[in-house]
Amino acid sequence: MAKAPDAAAEFVVDFPTLWVVPYWIEEHCPVPDGFRQGERMELYPWQLWCTVNHYRVKPTATRMPNGQPRGVTAFHYRRSQIVAPQKTGKGPWSATIVLAESRGPVLFAGWAQGGERYRCSDHGCDCGWWYEYQPGEPMGAPWPTPLIQLLATSEDQVANVYRPLREMVKRGHLSEVMKVGEEFTRVGESGLIEVVTSSAQSRLGNPVNFVMQDETGLYTKANKLIRVADTQLRGATLMNGRAMETTNAWDPSEASTAQATAGLKAGDIFRYHPLAPKALSYKEKRQRRKIHAAVYAGSEHVDLDAIEGLAMELIERGELAQAERFFGNRITSGSSSWMDAAKWEGRAKPREVKPGTRVVGGFDGSDIDDHTAIRLETLDGYQFTPRYGPDKRPTVWDPEHFGGQVPRREVQAAMEEVMETYDVVRLYADPPYWETEVDGWAEKYGDKVVVRWYTRRLVQMHEACERLLTDVTKKDSTFTHDGCEITAGHVENARAAARPGKRYVLTKASQAQKIDAGVTSVLAHEAAGDVIAAGLAVKPTNYYYGA
Repeated sequence: MAKAPDAAAEFVVDFPTLWVVPYWIEEHCPVPDGFRQGERMELYPWQLWCTVNHYRVKPTATRMPNGQPRGVTAFHYRRSQIVAPQKTGKGPWSATIVLAESRGPVLFAGWAQGGERYRCSDHGCDCGWWYEYQPGEPMGAPWPTPLIQLLATSEDQVANVYRPLREMVKRGHLSEVMKVGEEFTRVGESGLIEVVTSSAQSRLGNPVNFVMQDETGLYTKANKLIRVADTQLRGATLMNGRAMETTNAWDPSEASTAQATAGLKAGDIFRYHPLAPKALSYKEKRQRRKIHAAVYAGSEHVDLDAIEGLAMELIERGELAQAERFFGNRITSGSSSWMDAAKWEGRAKPREVKPGTRVVGGFDGSDIDDHTAIRLETLDGYQFTPRYGPDKRPTVWDPEHFGGQVPRREVQAAMEEVMETYDVVRLYADPPYWETEVDGWAEKYGDKVVVRWYTRRLVQMHEACERLLTDVTKKDSTFTHDGCEITAGHVENARAAARPGKRYVLTKASQAQKIDAGVTSVLAHEAAGDVIAAGLAVKPTNYYYGA
């Protein structure tokens, strides 16, 4: 039996998994290139972690009723998504998974009593390797006729996985049982690994046991690869097979397959996406170095100085967002961000705001497409999302959570509670879709308290955005906020869309991204500035001299 994977000492696994798979990989998949070309593979800790999680077995797993090994339903995860920066080693590792699925013990074959062995010689491989199971360990078996597809956007992209795969086959034991070609690899007499790209979709519809989808952050409706990826997943499921997708961080404005997968709430998808703390700014060199060190941890071949050089080149070309995605592993839009998310995060200092506190607010209302939100700010510069109702829910409403329609009565009830709880001296409300309600609030609380404030007016919106941006980013500012995650996400989504006169307004990169809580932050902060300028920050004292 081969020695234990070197990375195994880096962490503890407290769940059953097919440990035989990473052992098999290190024995059968030699290093494909570089100074160690042809030497025995040594999985990095992150690669081993993803491998053992992908092959994590349910404690209740059993063989099929007919005694045959079981596929997808034996495993804790139906499929996996791996998000890692460029040059971290995703391609060669993906190749090892594809080869394991084509010839290795990737099916659940029951629970070991102890002493059972997996022998390659029992499965047509004369390499002489074997693995001895421990008592209670899940055992593995290979697919009898493996049918595997490798999907990428183009021939150049697919080479990131298929090129190292070919070298591993040629330089290792698998050359005896596989024959590699330009677009497909024969596995034994009946198995096949084939490449599918946007220009070679005729292979779709075939039954497949495993699908490797590379760079799913580039699969969009425009290149039709979302449909291709979905078709592959259906094909694998019908064959009791599984799937894996790997990608760099994606541009959220492109609505890719990777973004769709990340947004799923299903618990049967393993996700690996290493991130550095949000408070670290990618714009600043020292902090960027810390980000790179975090997301490239364990990839020993990576020279962080070289990564810095590549990142700096993109930044100097005005492509900060692209550098942050490629090398910082962060989800950033390709368009111009309004606010540095790290700067906003750095202003988070949650504190209690007592009832009766003198505050101002912002309201941005929608109907069916966007969120509706209320945001408040104290007159010493602390901004927060108020809570309402017995369960203290945040005053942000997503219409998707209410049958596709913002719950107007609930919003009105929340606004009434906010007005009764705090001393609201000014509320700037963007009236479209909510004219009637805004008029009602103005009549009830006073037209000098509830003021119509149109975000579509270019000059005032640009200046208000600039004032909040300045107070968030300048060092001597006392502005702080509650760290509301919804607002932070909306602020990060906001894009500065250029308008005539060197001005801008806030827009979103895509319909899927929302910015409404960020807009209310602008309105609340603008209201605070105007109230302070008008001398209304302190509640006037009334003096009464009775007879």
